[in-house]
Amino acid sequence: MPKIHTPRPVARDNWRKEIHDIIFEADTPMGKAFDVILMWAILLSVIVVMLESVASYNEKYGHIFKVIEWVFTILFTIEFVARMVSVQKPMKYVFSFFGVVDIISILPSYLMLLMTVGSSFQIVRILRLLRVFRVLKLIGFIKEAVVLRNAIIASRQKLIIFMLAVVMLVIMLGTVMYIIEDQSSGFTSIPRSIYWAIVTLTTVGYGDIAPRTALGQSLASIIMILGYAIIAVPTGIVTSEALSKSDKPTAINTQRCEECGHRGHDDDAVFCKHCGYKL
Repeated sequence: MPKIHTPRPVARDNWRKEIHDIIFEADTPMGKAFDVILMWAILLSVIVVMLESVASYNEKYGHIFKVIEWVFTILFTIEFVARMVSVQKPMKYVFSFFGVVDIISILPSYLMLLMTVGSSFQIVRILRLLRVFRVLKLIGFIKEAVVLRNAIIASRQKLIIFMLAVVMLVIMLGTVMYIIEDQSSGFTSIPRSIYWAIVTLTTVGYGDIAPRTALGQSLASIIMILGYAIIAVPTGIVTSEALSKSDKPTAINTQRCEECGHRGHDDDAVFCKHCGYKL
């Protein structure tokens, strides 16, 4: 059990704590408003990146896209700096997963000022979409996310066994099809035949390889029908676990520890269950 300790004797500035509560919490009106605004800003910035990649739109509205992009970049930069100054350990936040995502999402725009950056590198800005997961700490989402996470964890062994069974199935079916069909049909090797079996079993059906013999087509028909039955299996496993988990009360809030940054504490928690810092 982690050692419980009281806050440091040096009191933090009130304005830093207020910024922390607004940015990292979602149980206050200001926190909820910040999350909603941030979510829309992320989605709109991603839409701008997508439209910018369309040649006709970029040629006609390219200058507008650049202005909008810089507006979002400045806003995200201010948000990034605010997150750094509002936490106890700024460098720990910088090198965290979302900290790295934040840096990558704004870095291309600044590199454009210093050097010529290819369009492929600028598309890295699409990683901003990952930041939406941070906004999903809204209390209406976090409880459902916890139920879904617990359901997946509880059914992980069943899912692993199911995936292993599917892998063995496509290997056997691909090998059988390699024996039935000849190379003129596209089944030039066992790995290529296994690729066809995977595409057919998942009902994707690219059509680049197709059996020509009656026996091969009969086997392909069986695999296609089998694919529809297999798709429902993992869904049913996770759904049954989710229903059983949802019956249990989930008393979790959006409080984030100012010391270690962890969240997911109980409603009546006074100290962080990870580091012992007072919430």
